[in-house]
Amino acid sequence: MPSFTQTINPCPFGFFNQETDFQSEADSMVTFVKRSMGDDVLSVELTSKQIWSNFEQATLEYVRGINENRTIGELVNVLGLPTGSTDLTNIFPRRTLEFLIRQAEPYSTLAGVGGAYDATLCYINIESGRQDYNIYSELKIALGPTSGSLFVDSMESGSVGKIRILEVFHFEPLAAQQFLLNASNITNFLATNFNYESYVNSTVFYVLPIFEDVLRRGMLEAAFRVRRSHYNYDIIGSNLRIYPVPVREFDVGKMYLKVMTAMNPVGISGTLGGISFTDDTLFGISSPSNVPLGIIPYDTITSTGRQWIRQYCLALCKELLGLIRSKFDAIPVPNAEVRLNGEALVSQGREDKDKLKTELKEFLLQLLPDKILEREVLIAESVQKQLRMIPFTAGGSIYVG
Repeated sequence: MPSFTQTINPCPFGFFNQETDFQSEADSMVTFVKRSMGDDVLSVELTSKQIWSNFEQATLEYVRGINENRTIGELVNVLGLPTGSTDLTNIFPRRTLEFLIRQAEPYSTLAGVGGAYDATLCYINIESGRQDYNIYSELKIALGPTSGSLFVDSMESGSVGKIRILEVFHFEPLAAQQFLLNASNITNFLATNFNYESYVNSTVFYVLPIFEDVLRRGMLEAAFRVRRSHYNYDIIGSNLRIYPVPVREFDVGKMYLKVMTAMNPVGISGTLGGISFTDDTLFGISSPSNVPLGIIPYDTITSTGRQWIRQYCLALCKELLGLIRSKFDAIPVPNAEVRLNGEALVSQGREDKDKLKTELKEFLLQLLPDKILEREVLIAESVQKQLRMIPFTAGGSIYVG
């Protein structure tokens, strides 16, 4: 009988055909399977190729269980990585917070503290005696190479009608600087006509915490915006109405707005404000279907894993032999008939397979990051309890915890 290396295409897929450990174990598996199924007494109707095929299938089943477990534990750390140039097989990736950051991006965008969606500074020319302005026909870009052009012209095709107004810079001048320190006519004049931080009236300066100034200023600004309601605005549809009616000289001019288009979760590229951008992470790892976990080399599988593979291969061979014998339920002989145990072998093989799968799954679940952390916490707490019971010795004690 030719050995594994002497046989052409011994396994259907050939993932492990060139690995020395797999080659040597493949020949041993033939002996192991046949002896386990009583070949020394009654012939086992399985060829070497059938056993080798089951050996390959058992190894692939083990690899599948390992990769599924790794996907559960590590998917959030590799989302967005390129699928073509990344190979996570036998690699321990570092933990990141990219998943959480990405979940929080839309909230931070609307809050104006970051995010992944672009916001643009625009303006509307305010005219004396006019309250109502149309966002789509009058909103212009304030910065960049397309400054002065209509914002609606820079929007991507299909997004017109979805302008989001994040902030309107229309309010009474902020709290005067004299409210922050002990005010005088001099400080009022300097705060109005010069940068306040360039002037310090040392004769009336109080040594107070900086946060008190910040809190006081925020309180005054909020009070002005709420209680002095004549500085306000309404946005209904495409119409922006400002209060009060601009009549004074310093009311007329440009009113700035921070705007954006509707959040597009698959906006892979586009142009906004004349600037092109592309988000390559959208083409990266997105689900278990494209996690780059390849076939684990058999040479790197430990003895524990190899023993599971041997037992699973034996179960596959039992099922296969049972299916073969089930084709002939009984064989006639002179004055009697011989009944084969095909159904029993099929049932036993499937039971063994299910048991082995369950054992592997339960074992791997104990190795997920959350389970490992739970055990480490219990160990640390137990160590602390034990250390507290150590009696102190005079002059040489080391206290931990």
